Amino acid sequence: MPDRGSGPTGPRMRVGRPSRRSRTLLMTLGVLAVLGMAFVMFAGFWTDWLWFRSVKYSTVFTTTLWTRVGLFAVFGLLMAGAVGLNVWLAYRLRPPLSAMSLEQQSLDRYRMSIAPYKKWLLLGVSALVGMIAGASAASQWKTWLMYVNGVPFGSKDPQFHLDVSFYTFDLPWYRFLLGFGFAAVILSVIAAVVVHYLYGGLRVTSPGARATAAATGHLSVLLGLFVTLKAVAYWLDRYGLAVKSSDFKAADNWTGLRYVDANAYLPAKTILVAIAAICAALFFATLWRRTWQLPVIGFGLMVLSAILIGGLYPAIVQKFQVQPNEQAKEAPYVEKNIKATRDAYGIDQSEVKDYPGVPQTDDKAKLRQAAGTTASIRILDPNIVSPAFQQLQQVKGYYAFPSTLAVDRYSGQDTVIGLRELNIGGIPKNNWINDHFKYTHGYGVVAAKGTTVDDQGAPDFTQSDLPSKGMFGTGFEQRIYYGERTTQYSIVGGPQKELDYSDDKGEKETSYQGDSGVNLDNPVNRAAYALAFSEPQILYSGAIGEGSRILYNRTPKERVEAVAPWLTIDGAPYPAVIDGRIKWIVDAYTTTNGYPYASRTTLGQSTADSLTNSQRAVVAQENQVNYIRNSVKATVDAYDGTVTLYQWDAEDPVLKTWMKAFPGTVKAKSEISKPLMDHLRYPQDLFKVQRELLTRYHVTDPQTFLSGSEAWAVPDDPTTKAGTAVPPYYLSMKMPGQTEKDQVFSLTTTFTPNERDNLSAFMAVNADPGTPDYGKIRILKLPTSKPVDGPKQVQSKFQSEPKIAESIRLLRGGDSEVEYGNLLAVPLEGGMLYVEPVYVRSSGLKYPLLRKVLVTYGGQTAFEDTLDKALNVVFGAEAPTTPVNPPPGEGTVTPPTAQNPTVKAALADAQKAIEEADKAMKAGDWAAYGKAQSDLQAALKRAIDAEAKQSAPKPAG
Repeated sequence: MPDRGSGPTGPRMRVGRPSRRSRTLLMTLGVLAVLGMAFVMFAGFWTDWLWFRSVKYSTVFTTTLWTRVGLFAVFGLLMAGAVGLNVWLAYRLRPPLSAMSLEQQSLDRYRMSIAPYKKWLLLGVSALVGMIAGASAASQWKTWLMYVNGVPFGSKDPQFHLDVSFYTFDLPWYRFLLGFGFAAVILSVIAAVVVHYLYGGLRVTSPGARATAAATGHLSVLLGLFVTLKAVAYWLDRYGLAVKSSDFKAADNWTGLRYVDANAYLPAKTILVAIAAICAALFFATLWRRTWQLPVIGFGLMVLSAILIGGLYPAIVQKFQVQPNEQAKEAPYVEKNIKATRDAYGIDQSEVKDYPGVPQTDDKAKLRQAAGTTASIRILDPNIVSPAFQQLQQVKGYYAFPSTLAVDRYSGQDTVIGLRELNIGGIPKNNWINDHFKYTHGYGVVAAKGTTVDDQGAPDFTQSDLPSKGMFGTGFEQRIYYGERTTQYSIVGGPQKELDYSDDKGEKETSYQGDSGVNLDNPVNRAAYALAFSEPQILYSGAIGEGSRILYNRTPKERVEAVAPWLTIDGAPYPAVIDGRIKWIVDAYTTTNGYPYASRTTLGQSTADSLTNSQRAVVAQENQVNYIRNSVKATVDAYDGTVTLYQWDAEDPVLKTWMKAFPGTVKAKSEISKPLMDHLRYPQDLFKVQRELLTRYHVTDPQTFLSGSEAWAVPDDPTTKAGTAVPPYYLSMKMPGQTEKDQVFSLTTTFTPNERDNLSAFMAVNADPGTPDYGKIRILKLPTSKPVDGPKQVQSKFQSEPKIAESIRLLRGGDSEVEYGNLLAVPLEGGMLYVEPVYVRSSGLKYPLLRKVLVTYGGQTAFEDTLDKALNVVFGAEAPTTPVNPPPGEGTVTPPTAQNPTVKAALADAQKAIEEADKAMKAGDWAAYGKAQSDLQAALKRAIDAEAKQSAPKPAG
C-alpha cells in the first residue's frame, strides 16, 4: 500500500472523506427507515390495544390477536416446511451430471449462478409461501374459534342425521384444512418439478428417459397425496349437498338436497371416493413399479368417472325421472326445506289466520268506537318530521337531528324521539381547535307525541328546548359525546375548554368528566395517535395536556361492531332515556351460512326499503346467511361511550359458541334492568328478513309451495316513486281476537300477491318485550276471491278522488310541496283501515306541517284536517264523548261539564276560528289562516282560564 502522505494529493483525500460520510449517512437513513416502519406497525397495534382497553374489552383484542398469530405461525410453518422439504428432497434426489446435453448445458448457467445462494434461496422461497399461507390462515380466525368452541344445536339434519353444529362449526374448518392441503401439495409439486428439471431429474429434449426413477417416485407420491385429498373432498362434498345452493323455480337461493342430489349426486360422490382412493394407491405404487402407466390410466378413469357419474348421470336422472313428475319427486325434499328454513329464521311459530277483509258489522257507532281502541294511530311520521325537529329545536347551526327519527314508548304512548347531535359542518369557523377541541358534543333530547300534533300541524313536543326539559325532567345527563352523526375524533378533558351549549345568557363551557377515550398524557400515545390520524399537531399541540383524552369510534354501530366483531349489527340504533342517562340501543344478530336445508338470503337485499338508500344503514350488504337470531341487545352510553352486551336469546347455540370463545363479554339477560327492558323492541331488520322469507314460506304444504300459487310480495312504498319496498311501521295496536288490554307495541307490514296490487295479507309481530308473547308473528290472510285494495291501490284512489285531488292541488298552491306520510294499515272489525297523514311544506317554511289526514275503510274515503274528523266522516259517527278535552290539533273542542257562560262563548269562538282556518287553508290564503290560528289559541286560553277559575276552591267563610 502506498504511503498516504506521499500518495496522490487533494482529489483522492476529498473523495475518501465524503465516501465515509455517505456510508454513515446511508446506514443512518436505513436504520431510521427501519425504525420508522417498525413504529408505523407498532402505532396501529398500540392504538388498537389502547382503545380496547379503554372500553374494557381488552380480552376481545387479545383473543383475536393470539388466535391470528397462532394460525399464522402454525400454518405458515406447515406450508414453508412442506415446500422447503420438497425443494430440499428434489435437490438431494438430483442425478449425477454425466455427459452434458444441449438442454443441460443451457441449464448449467442457471445452476452455477444460484449455487452460492442455494440455502438463502431455499429459505426465501419457503418464507414467502409460508407468510402468504400464514396470512390466509390468520383470516380464518372466526372459523377456528367456532370449530373449537362449537356448541350442539340439539337438532339433526334430515339426510345424514348429524347435529346441525357439524355443518355450521365443523364443516367450514374441514373445508379450510382441505383447501390448505391442496395448496401445499400443488405448490410442492410445482417447486419439485422446477428443481428436478433444473438439476436434470426431468428432461424435455435430452435423449433417454424423460424422468429419473428418483424424480418419478418423488412426484408420484405428491400426486398420490393430491388424489387422496380429492377423495377426501368427494367425501366432504356428500355433506356439502345439505348446504348447497341451487337454482330451483320453487324458491330463490334454494338450499339442501333435492331428488337428483339424494338419488344421483350422493351415490356418485360415494363411488368417486372409492375410485379416487384406488387411483391414489396406484400413484403410491409407482415407488416400486417406477412407471407412470397405471397411475396415468387410473387418473384418466377418475376424470372420466367424474364426468359420467358426477355429471352425466345426474342430468339423465333429472331429465327422465324428475321432470316428468317433478312435484311428486321433489315434494319430500321441499318439505324438509320448508321446515329447516322456518326453523332457521325463527318463523316456525308464525300464526296464520283467515281474515275476511270486509267489515263484518254495519253498526257505525261500534266501528267508530273500535277505531279508537284498536290502535293508537300514529300520524307523526318519523321519516318526514325530522326537518320540523331541525327547524324548531335545532337552536344552533352546529346541532342536527338524524334524517329518520325513532319511535319508542313513554308513559304508555307512542313517541317520536331524536337527539340534538353535533353537526361538524355547522360550526361557525372550521379549524383544528374548533373541530376537535371546542365543539365536541351534542346536547339534549327532543320528543313529541306520535298520535297528535299542535294546532299548527307541527310536532306536539313533550321534551324540548336547550337545555332539554319536559317529561324527562332536567336531571339527566344531556351531553351527547357518542351518536350516529359523531364520526370525527375529539380531544377532551385537557386545558382546552369545550363549548357546552348556548342560551340567552351566552355560551356555557365545560370539560369532559367521563373516563372514556384514551389518555394522551403519555408522549408515546400522542406520537402513535399523531401517526394513526395523520395529524402531527397531536404530538406537539399546547391544547393537549394533563387529563386530555382522545375519543374516537364514536357511533353506536362502530363501537358494538368493534367489541363484538362476530355480531351483525342492525341498521337502525335508537336512543332512549334510561335511569338518568341517554342510551343508544343497538340490536345485534348472530348468523351462519351453514344451516342444512335452510334457504339463503342476502341481508343487504332483504333489509333494503324506501328509507335505507339515504337515511338508514343497510345490514351487511353482501352478507349471505341462512340462519339469524336477534341474540344480543347492546347499549352504548351517549356520554361515556360504555358498551354493554346482553344475552337476549339464551337458546341460540351460535351465541353460546361465541360466549365460550370470548368469556365475560356478554352479560346475562337477567341483568337487563326494568327501565331498559321497557324500551327494547323487536328489531326492524330481523322483521324485514322474516317478512321476505314469509312471502314464500308461509306455505307449509309442499305441493302448494311448488306451484307458487300462494306466493306473496312485499309491496313498493306507494308514497315514493323509487320503486322500493315499503318499510315496516311501529304501531301500538291489537290484532283481531285480542282484547283491548292486549293492545301492544307492534311492528307491522302488508303483503300483496306476486305481480298484483291487491292486499293478500297483513303481518304484525309483538314488539314489546314486557309481554308474554313478545316476538309472536301473526298473519292475517285475506281471501283471493274478493280482492281487497292494497297500499298502491289505496294511494291511487286517494289521489284520483276528484275532491281530494282538488284539495291537494290547493295545498300545492304558492309553490308549496305536499309530502305523504306513512300509509298505516290496521285490521278493524273484519275490514282494513288505512290512515295516511299529509304534510305541506310551504315555500316560506323549511319544514313540513301536518295539514290533512287521509282515511279509507270499507270503500269510504275521507280527507279532513284531523284524524278524528276523518274517522267521523268515514264511519258516519262520532267518537264517544270523553270527560277530558282532546289534545290540540285533534278533533273539535268538546265542551266541559261546567256550563260557564264565558267558557261557552270562548268555545264558540274557538269553533268559529277552526272553521275560518279550514276555509283559509282551502283557499290558499295563509295570512287569513295564521290569523284564524291566533284567534283559536286566544279563544282556547279564555276557555281554559274561565274553567280553571270556576273549578278553583272558594275560601272558607
